Amino acid sequence: MPTVKVRNLKNEEVGEVELSDAVFGAPLNEGLIHAAVRNFMANARQGTSATKTRGDVSGSGRKLWKQKGTGRARIASLRSPLWKGGGNVHGPQPRDWSYNMPKKMRQGALRSALSERVREGKVTLVDGWSLDKPKTKEFVASLKNLGHEGKTLIVDSFDNENLILSTRNVQSTKVVNSFALNIYDLLYHEQLIISEAAAKELEQLLGPKKEAAAPDEPAQEETAEASAVTSGPAKPKRTRKAVTKTAKTAKPATTAKPRRKKEAA
Repeated sequence: MPTVKVRNLKNEEVGEVELSDAVFGAPLNEGLIHAAVRNFMANARQGTSATKTRGDVSGSGRKLWKQKGTGRARIASLRSPLWKGGGNVHGPQPRDWSYNMPKKMRQGALRSALSERVREGKVTLVDGWSLDKPKTKEFVASLKNLGHEGKTLIVDSFDNENLILSTRNVQSTKVVNSFALNIYDLLYHEQLIISEAAAKELEQLLGPKKEAAAPDEPAQEETAEASAVTSGPAKPKRTRKAVTKTAKTAKPATTAKPRRKKEAA
């Protein structure tokens, strides 16, 4: 399990934390990370670019001159794409670029990117961002104390309003919570600062799900007895009377009529 030192805002070591091996110790999967980045960027596209077709541009729809006899080229409409000011033929039209990616693949890409940041030594774990008031100057000073001057991603709770207000004017810094962490921000920012509470939340979100424990046998017996008491004595099951096939198919006996003899002529 990867071990990361916990620091305060003065860059003093406070302790050590063993991170989950399933979340922060996953192997690198470049293909999965690439697929997740493409999905994120495709979902972020607006898809509103459009050009005017011959039905959208302004202009008369009548035929300017007759088909034959003028010596000029035949024409149907001024809005034809062959004429200046006419419509566009194969231009872009509004469309939806987004597509779904399985949740397990997205979570696997996040685990792989987080683990690679830990192996690169670009993850700093802090005990918390306790700012007395929203002051950008104090926030920048704390970043310098921690040794972060480039693009930095901070993962903390959105309830910390002083931290969010202090980072609004710092263009190289972004604050997200553990639920809003995405693969694009992990790759775009060079440094990663995570609070202890956010690290635990990430382990719960991206870690293996705990299966529900099976109920014990005595508990099942108790529930069966309780149901028997509430429902009362069991009623005997009805049994159908056995009917033999011969009894069903048997026909009532009939007396045979004597045949008439032909009278002699």
